[in-house]
Amino acid sequence: MEKLGGLFNPSSPEMEAMADLTFYIIAISIGILAIIVVAVTYIIIRYRKNPNDNSEPYQNFGDLRLEIVWTLIPIAIVAVLFQLTCSTMRAVDPPIQDHETDIVIIGHQWWWEIYYPKSGVITANEVHMPVGKNLLLRIESIDVIHDFWVPELARKIDAVPGHPNHMWISASKPGVYLGACSEFCGTQHANMRIRVIAETEDEFNEWQKQEFVIPKTPRAGIAGEGAELFKTKACMNCHTILGTPAAARIGPNLTHLNKRQTIGAGVLTNSTENLTKWLTNPQKYKHGALMPNMKLTQSEVNQLVAYLEALN
Repeated sequence: MEKLGGLFNPSSPEMEAMADLTFYIIAISIGILAIIVVAVTYIIIRYRKNPNDNSEPYQNFGDLRLEIVWTLIPIAIVAVLFQLTCSTMRAVDPPIQDHETDIVIIGHQWWWEIYYPKSGVITANEVHMPVGKNLLLRIESIDVIHDFWVPELARKIDAVPGHPNHMWISASKPGVYLGACSEFCGTQHANMRIRVIAETEDEFNEWQKQEFVIPKTPRAGIAGEGAELFKTKACMNCHTILGTPAAARIGPNLTHLNKRQTIGAGVLTNSTENLTKWLTNPQKYKHGALMPNMKLTQSEVNQLVAYLEALN
């Protein structure tokens, strides 16, 4: 799929409305600047001092009609901007009414938990959604204030502990839309990234179907050794893997990790090499993350990598 980017590349009706408002404000501002530049230039040329005339310049102490005009014009400009802003607010934040939440997004230091209430699917850092549907998000935080922002699709909204917020999101075309936390939330704030993957409804339904598949736990070989190591090294105290005793939600759900595009909330692309690096020393790539350096041997790292990559 095409990877899209740019704040001025709106890909949803909500962001198109915000982009239009931005362009209107820029156009009006340029118009005002042009008038000021022309007026100042005219005054400089028209009323410059005559070097052959040493008399005192004529003093004009006011013009009622002129003052009324330059008072009414700013009022009219502000009124227009106010109307445009109200119209944009209605487009960006239509009433929620009794609409059920489609996706719950929970901010953690420093990753995102994604939950689909209607299906029960839980994943991390990558939001899948069907193209052309307006979805209601519930934004929460488990620790400090975060801020969910995918510039091409939706406005910013805070994730406040104990105070869920709601917003609408939609995508006009398929693609991978990049976002991030935009409220400083600690050491790895800049590396708290999120990806929204907009796809056709059939592709989205197939993705959800695959997320329900419980992967078979390897029993033999290096992957089987990794499955056992996952239990003995206390990985299951923080992570969930369906079909195993691991059911914690301190760290990301790893059930279908092999199908994700990135690891570490976007710090590294998801590959064998990078997964090996991450498990060897996650603090090197995301200093301050809650996942500690487990001091694994190279053999143990290889076993865990083999196990996690077997979770299809």
